[in-house]
Amino acid sequence: SGDLLKQHGIEFLPAVNEDLAATAVLGSQQVETNPDRTVQGVFGLWYGKGPGVDRAGDALKHGNAYGSSPHGGVLVVAGDDHGCVSSSMPHQSDVAFMAWFMPTLNPASIGEYLAFGEYGYALSRYSGMWVGFKAISETVESAQSVELPAPRRFNGPNYTPPPTGLHYRWPDLPGPQIEERMEAKKMAVFAFAEANPIDRRIYDIAHASFGIVTTGKAHLDLMEALRLLGLDEAACRSHGIDIYKVGMVWPLARRAALEFVRGKAEILVVEEKRGIIESQLKEYFYDYPGHKPHSMVGKRDEDGNRLISWIGELSPRLLASILAKRLDALFPDLRLSERAAALAPEAGRLIQVPGATRTPYF
Repeated sequence: SGDLLKQHGIEFLPAVNEDLAATAVLGSQQVETNPDRTVQGVFGLWYGKGPGVDRAGDALKHGNAYGSSPHGGVLVVAGDDHGCVSSSMPHQSDVAFMAWFMPTLNPASIGEYLAFGEYGYALSRYSGMWVGFKAISETVESAQSVELPAPRRFNGPNYTPPPTGLHYRWPDLPGPQIEERMEAKKMAVFAFAEANPIDRRIYDIAHASFGIVTTGKAHLDLMEALRLLGLDEAACRSHGIDIYKVGMVWPLARRAALEFVRGKAEILVVEEKRGIIESQLKEYFYDYPGHKPHSMVGKRDEDGNRLISWIGELSPRLLASILAKRLDALFPDLRLSERAAALAPEAGRLIQVPGATRTPYF
């Protein structure tokens, strides 16, 4: 409620539009440069749907360039409607965030919203960057009971900032020198992620031959697809099938990701919409060829045919069919294609009930 927010010194301000909202958040990061301030710092949160991210692009880009304050921090929450359920067109704000040099977190559940939000503010305060935060429709419109964790203590990264620092300064307008400063901030992000990993191995199998890289809601789709195929943790361990869940999709933490893929017969990258993680892995393989797996597929297979489409949304049944074919090629004893084929007719037997649609209104 409004009273609860005020008790904790939080102002909830509905903005006139997304641009002015981003500008107001930028102003909140100036507090630490004001000698007459009454608080140490102000943390800011901007929220807008995909079209709002597009509209506020200039303000968000400049805000990230100006930077955050050490006791403030900014989260930029993008309401991405991947399935175009209540929007004029689908959106994937990760691509815009990348262009603005904005680190991007992709939580898989409501529970992770809490942990990733805390992580995002800590990352923003350390690196001087604003942090993008994906909030897709399936997760936002769901419910979950969660246990509030104790505040996390973050490790100090092994990084020495440049003499000019990483955070908001006054009077310091963005100019040509900003590119060098943004690169320093990116290095700070890598160092923070190294000291405080948000990506994790699900099973951590020492000598796995098949690796799956996932993120966000696609991770939950994958786990359900494995369940539909009868592949529990014991089955995955016995066949050497491991999973790597990415929390920060850009920039992808290099060392941990390369350690996961190294030596595997095949890597399957499962992500909804465009292949942000897959593209970064391929770039890393060029620079570090010794870590390259025998094969890596994602949006397309080894023959260039479409595999996991970027069009529309993923579903567990769709992934089950893809997984069955890939895994049967390596582990014929699993005979997963038979199980996947048995799943397909069930979709046709589902009762078709007209759903309520929320048409965008102008």
